[in-house]
Amino acid sequence: MENAHSLPAVGFIGTGLMGAPMAQRLAAHGFPLRLWNRTHAKAVAIQTDTVVAVKDLSELITGDGWKAEVLVTMLDAGPVVLDIVQKILPLLRPGMVLIDMSSTRQDEAKELALRLKDAGVHMLDCPVSGGVIGAEQGTLALMAGGESGVFARMENLLRVFGRPVLVGGHGSGQLAKLCNQLIVGGTIEIVAEALLLAQAGGADPAAVRTALRGGFAESRILEVHGQRMLDRSFLPGGKVRTQHKDMQNILAAATNAGVTLPVTEIVSGIFADLLQQQPDADHSAAILALEQRNPAHRFGDCKSRLP
Repeated sequence: MENAHSLPAVGFIGTGLMGAPMAQRLAAHGFPLRLWNRTHAKAVAIQTDTVVAVKDLSELITGDGWKAEVLVTMLDAGPVVLDIVQKILPLLRPGMVLIDMSSTRQDEAKELALRLKDAGVHMLDCPVSGGVIGAEQGTLALMAGGESGVFARMENLLRVFGRPVLVGGHGSGQLAKLCNQLIVGGTIEIVAEALLLAQAGGADPAAVRTALRGGFAESRILEVHGQRMLDRSFLPGGKVRTQHKDMQNILAAATNAGVTLPVTEIVSGIFADLLQQQPDADHSAAILALEQRNPAHRFGDCKSRLP
């Protein structure tokens, strides 16, 4: 743990599935910390003698001897981030840093950076990958967009969560996360198809998964989500609704960049269909969408665990 006197005071906004363990890691590393969440009870659930859950956003920034130097946002969509930042903008002081770790569109991150710059506030867009397990263990991949000097100032804080990499200017962190989600979404679908094919063709899908691991098909998706499919355990880490949002944002980024992504378009359609059936299931529930296209084949013998 670092010397608490050398650590900036942090206001943390968004204590959901990912935000709660991330905030707890900051507290464990000695960062002075206040919490705010739209559902106050979720923030209260993780407060301690030294970590305070506040009801009013203004209390997150200043008051009662408290003066936040860094704000971290971990919210579910760009419009929510923009709305909350707009509410607190008059309260922010020049020189503060806002680190948005939500997954948003690239253009939303750029818009947020411009609004904050006018107030003299620095920003990093720094979405993460690695799920709830990575958030708990501090092994997330962090993709940061912004100025190199601001990144250098915040790097020790970011290392509490995992491995941060500066990938470019404002909006680049979100673009990198979209690239990540493109690979995640596509690979989840491919793993589902491979395991269903193995079973339908007469092989043991669990044994096929074991055989594939260590070869060129090895991936974190095959390891984690492949096992979830075998167990039919679809309680959420990453939700279908989040993956669908990300797929839509990927296609928007592709349009802005002037490129066509044919596989992404197909996968986006699959998650759009699944969104109508199981919006809050883990995105490994892609196997369920595949079963709907193949009604003669149910994958595995386990009972489905769904939210």
